[in-house]
Order: sequence, then structure tokens, then C-alpha cells
Amino acid sequence: MLDSLITSKTRIKLLLKFFLNSETKAYLRGLAEELGESTNAVRVELNRLTKAGLLQISSDGRTKLYRANTEHTLFPELNSLVRKYLGIDQVVDNVLVQLGTVELAFITGDYARGIDSGIIDLIIVGKIENHEFLQHLVDKAEEVIKRKIRVLVLNKEELARLKEKLKVDKALVVWTNRTNENN
Repeated sequence: MLDSLITSKTRIKLLLKFFLNSETKAYLRGLAEELGESTNAVRVELNRLTKAGLLQISSDGRTKLYRANTEHTLFPELNSLVRKYLGIDQVVDNVLVQLGTVELAFITGDYARGIDSGIIDLIIVGKIENHEFLQHLVDKAEEVIKRKIRVLVLNKEELARLKEKLKVDKALVVWTNRTNENN
């Protein structure tokens, strides 16, 4: 869908990178290497997105760091469009809401970094009573979004113990049970 609207594959990769997780910061050479594109192709698209006000630049010494401009009026729409393109909205709707005592769900790995690798690492914090039903929902979501979903279910204690290994600080929260935030 996105590739029909936006003809530059490099631009699509950059939009995924920056608008999936607004905390993402990256520099030119790192982006070129990560995206498998030439530095010139990435530079051209970074300049276009910056000129449009969609990206912000900050300096880290002599290095320019790019990040999404969350204050831009189109940021919420672009974030939503990227999530829909990746199918994350359907994962949340079809898998999490129906499971009962889910407190938190987040994505780690490539998708949290804005890379469409084809595998979504979804971590669910809570208590799932029927794991067969969860697998059924995951299978249905995979058919719709055409991506593999790896699910890990943890309780609060397991999350606390594995927080650093799972790189939770770099995760993309996709759902939270606001009524349990104070617990």
C-alpha cells in the first residue's frame, strides 16, 4: 500500500524507521548501513523529510542525528499510517483486547527500531488463560498482515528480571491497561 503512494523505497524505509518509534535517533552512515542503501540516497531523502519539517536534526559532536518531529501536525497520522502498513494495529485489536488480563504489550527487536524485517516480536505482560486461543489469534493476524509474529508472555516479575535483556527501554509500547498502571 505505502509503496503505491510513495515511490522511493528509501523514503519508505526512513518513514518506517522514524515514525514507528518516535524515540528513534540515527545518523546518516548508520542509516545507510542499516537500510542497505547508499549514503547519497539516504542523504537525499533525509534532506527532503527535514525540509518538509517531518524530521529534526540535532548535533552529537560533528555528527548530525535525525529523529521524527513529533510536533509536526502530520506526525500522528504518519505514525498511524506506518502502524497500519505494518499491521500492528490489527495485532493489537485481534490478539490483545480479547485475552483478558493483559497489562502491557510491546514490540522489541527490528520493528521497535523501525525496520520491517518480516518478524514482529510481541511481548505480552499479564496472565493468559488460554494459550491455544492466543495462538489462534496470532495465526489469524499473521494471515492478514503477512508477517510472522513471535509472542512471549511474561508476568510482572519475569518482565522485571528480563527487562535489560529484552531491551525494554528501546521497545515500542503498543498497548497498556491504564486501569492497572498504579498497581
